Amino acid sequence: MRIPQHIGIIPDGNRRWAVDKGFNKEKGYDKGLDPGLELFFLCRDLGVKELTYYGFTMDNTKRPAVQTLAFTRACIKAVEMLSTQDADLLVIGNTDSPKFPKELLDYTRRKTFGKGGMKVNFLVNYGWEWDLNNLIETKGSLNLKNRIKSSDISRVDLIIRWGGRRRLSGFLPVQSIYSDFYVLDDYWPDFKPDHLYSALEWYDKQDITLGG
Repeated sequence: MRIPQHIGIIPDGNRRWAVDKGFNKEKGYDKGLDPGLELFFLCRDLGVKELTYYGFTMDNTKRPAVQTLAFTRACIKAVEMLSTQDADLLVIGNTDSPKFPKELLDYTRRKTFGKGGMKVNFLVNYGWEWDLNNLIETKGSLNLKNRIKSSDISRVDLIIRWGGRRRLSGFLPVQSIYSDFYVLDDYWPDFKPDHLYSALEWYDKQDITLGG
C-alpha cells in the first residue's frame, strides 16, 4: 500500500457527538484527546513522515465562551500529550491574538521531543487569511511558499475529515492545493483504527498526478 508522506486531520463532530450522548456541546472536546494520540501512534508505525492536526480556527473563537474555553483546554492537553512522544512538534497560529493560549507559545518554533522522528503540526487559533497575509504585503515574490506563516509545513498528500462535512474549512490552503480528501461520517470521538485504514486503502487507489 502507498503511504502518504503527509496526512492532515480535521477532527470534526465533537459537539454533535456530545449532544447525541445527552451532554452539553463543550463536553465533546476532551473525548477527542485519546483518539488523537492513538492516531499519532498508528501513523508513526505506518511510516508517515508528517501529521497535521486541525485544532481550532480564529473563526471558532466566535462560539460561546464555555465552548471556546473547552476546545482551547483540549488543544493545550493534546499538544502536551504529544510532547511526551518522539516527535518534532510545531504549533502554528495567530499568537498576536488574545485567543492564542499562552501555554503553547513555547511550541511555536519546531522542537524535538524524545528521539524526534515524525513531524507533527498542530493548528491552534489558525486562520487562512492570517496565514496568507504576507502574500498580499509582498506580492510579486517568486518564492511564495516562504512568505506564508505556515512555511515550515509541507504539502499535504491526504486530508481526512471526520463528521461528514464536505469542506476544508480553511485548512492550510497552500499545502492542500493537491491533497486528496477523504470524509468519514463518524464523529471524531468515535475514532477507530479502521477509519485510518479505510482512508489509506482509498488513497492507494487514487491517481496521483499533481496536475501533470
